[in-house]
Amino acid sequence: MSAPRRIRSTRRIPAALTALAVIAVAGLLFYDLVAVRAHRPGMRWRRELARWLELHTPADTEVLVGGGILAAVGALLLLFAVAPGLRGLLMMRADTDTGRADGRAGTDAGSGLRAGLGRRAAAMVLRDRAMEVAGVRSVRVKVRRSRVGVLATSHFRELDDVRADLDEVLAVGIEELGLARAPRPRIRVRR
Repeated sequence: MSAPRRIRSTRRIPAALTALAVIAVAGLLFYDLVAVRAHRPGMRWRRELARWLELHTPADTEVLVGGGILAAVGALLLLFAVAPGLRGLLMMRADTDTGRADGRAGTDAGSGLRAGLGRRAAAMVLRDRAMEVAGVRSVRVKVRRSRVGVLATSHFRELDDVRADLDEVLAVGIEELGLARAPRPRIRVRR
């Protein structure tokens, strides 16, 4: 079974605002076109833009800088459009063989049901698990997509014993999170 794809953000508000802006600009240009076809003068901003374009060639510095800025903004918008977003979520496994109390099968991997766990929530769960280890006074946990960084402070046990116990506890804790791609723990213990 392959790992589930990341959840994509819906981006409803930016899409609606972009659609409204495109409709407004298209309506303005359509109004100007109808006015010119009706033998009325075009809008003043369009006439001034036409005069400015008559005086400046594509090789002018202002035109090149403006074109470069517009190209960079367009590339950035395209990048935002295809980026999946919601990077703070870690994808969870879709177990198909988990039984339920009524005897039916659990979630169906083909049904499109996907779940994600927030990185902060995962860090809090692993921090609580690490605090249960004897000799650990404080723990800082940072969860990333491929690694879990753990910095523990020990106060009365040998550091190697604490590190070994933390390895065991965190391996079980990461497995119980049910992540599709289990991150590797990187544990540091200090006095």
